[in-house]
Amino acid sequence: MRVSSWIGFFHRHLSMPGLVVGALLFSMSLTPSLLPRTFLVQGFLSGCTFAAGYAIGVFLEWVWDYMEIRWPEGPHNRWLRWMVAGGCVLLMAICLYQLPAWQNSVREAMGAEPVEGGHQLYVLLVALAPAALFILLGTLLVHGVRFVMRRLARFLPRRVAFVLSLAIVGFVTVSLVNGVLLRNALRAADSFFERLDGLAGQYGEPPADPLHSGSAASLIPWSTIGRDGRIYVESGPSQEEIEAVIGRPAMEPLRVYVGLRSAPTFEQRADLALAEMLRVGAFDRSVLVIIMPVGTGWVDPAGIDSLEYLQAGDVASVALQYSYLTSPLSLVVEPDYGIEAAQELFNTVYGYWTALPPDSRPRLYLNGLSLGAHSSQASTQVFDVLADPFNGALWAGPPYTSAIWRWATANRQPGSPEWLPRFGNDTSIRFANRGSQLGEADAEWGPMRLAFLQYPSDPIVFFDWSILYRAPDWMIGERGAGVSPALNWYPVVTFLQLGMDMALGLTSPVGYGHVYSAADYTDAWRALVEPPGWDDAGIARLKEVLSQVESATTLGPEVRVEAR
Repeated sequence: MRVSSWIGFFHRHLSMPGLVVGALLFSMSLTPSLLPRTFLVQGFLSGCTFAAGYAIGVFLEWVWDYMEIRWPEGPHNRWLRWMVAGGCVLLMAICLYQLPAWQNSVREAMGAEPVEGGHQLYVLLVALAPAALFILLGTLLVHGVRFVMRRLARFLPRRVAFVLSLAIVGFVTVSLVNGVLLRNALRAADSFFERLDGLAGQYGEPPADPLHSGSAASLIPWSTIGRDGRIYVESGPSQEEIEAVIGRPAMEPLRVYVGLRSAPTFEQRADLALAEMLRVGAFDRSVLVIIMPVGTGWVDPAGIDSLEYLQAGDVASVALQYSYLTSPLSLVVEPDYGIEAAQELFNTVYGYWTALPPDSRPRLYLNGLSLGAHSSQASTQVFDVLADPFNGALWAGPPYTSAIWRWATANRQPGSPEWLPRFGNDTSIRFANRGSQLGEADAEWGPMRLAFLQYPSDPIVFFDWSILYRAPDWMIGERGAGVSPALNWYPVVTFLQLGMDMALGLTSPVGYGHVYSAADYTDAWRALVEPPGWDDAGIARLKEVLSQVESATTLGPEVRVEAR
């Protein structure tokens, strides 16, 4: 087929405004966002962005025609079309050429190795598939609306028929997507993750230590604890390992875990958790932590290991599984499950804790990463515990939907950036990109210490629906560590970029994106708990040990795909 034939085909079947806006958004999609992208990811993102731009252009063309405005005919109009088309192609070529430099600016900000070349041809080829697919689907929907409208227009006014046809096609489409595609996909996902949770992995046999959940002496059968729960119970540092690092006597840390199969309801699981805590003597330790896992029940080892070293093992922690699904799916399908589980566990443990003598009970803290942080924040209302407050909380990578995080960020001190807010007089709520910042406030801590550990490059934290149409505050002014200086906001495009970044949050180096480092957890816990017997040299040695463990550990799918 000759070039002129291709041009004629596009002119007859595709919208010129749609192609122009699609090309503009495609070019913008090549600019950097929070995380680096491979050519496959970039191609998929750019293809989706082109399709979104095409839809916007088609809509604008429809509005133009609806207002009955006509372009002037003649050679000048044709030349204008060619100039606009040529300008769009030139812009796409320039942005494709700049793609490697933009991606390397993100890698440089994160301390990662630069890449050679941007595989621009591959990006274009990959982009064709999603662009064509979504444009085809959009075209089918438009034809569906026209088909229904023609039938209705036989006995209804034209504009009434148009509105009704939009409603009918929209309802049918949503019903098909939700009722057929999503329901079956989610059912398959739930079945898959349930089977995955049941895999024994490296911890197939029950633990021999009677203090471990799932042991012969435990109230919780080992068979009811899923794969991630078994990792949490068995993979922590032992008393001997802690003593070897800190150079003084230590205790065996206590970890209690209740799986989704351990009891039928959240209330019964929370009661079982309390009974197990009493069995092992959790309330006899000096620090007690209520942990909310992420979607599948995974607990971030960097968060709890660091505290166990700092406390010389004198710490007990409890976690309760509430789902098999990954965090994004849990948030969509079971948005209240995590909150309900967190509330039951907190109320049960807190109720027993408040009945103990204040001078002999452990200090009580809350902890969670990602969806776990979101659920943990909703586990109680601060006003309900003012009479006898728990001691504090460390929430890492809180999703943008987290209530306390959103309120504290929105009410931050004027002049403090959104990626590192300062709240009030620093006595109750503090933020850190690196844990040491929690201890750098001018004021002393109050009776309840709430801390947020968040990275400026974490899309799980800083995504927001409003980014679709306005620039977020964290993009204005000074950029946080790990964020490319070439990052700019574009309507629609940045929204889609950050949406893709959310899916890739665990592909970044440790200490960036949604991968929180043990070193930063160590600083944060130290500022919150203020453990005795530590100096800066000891903290540096502990961080080195934990970093070596991080580097040596092969992170599985429960970390790199799930934990957000």
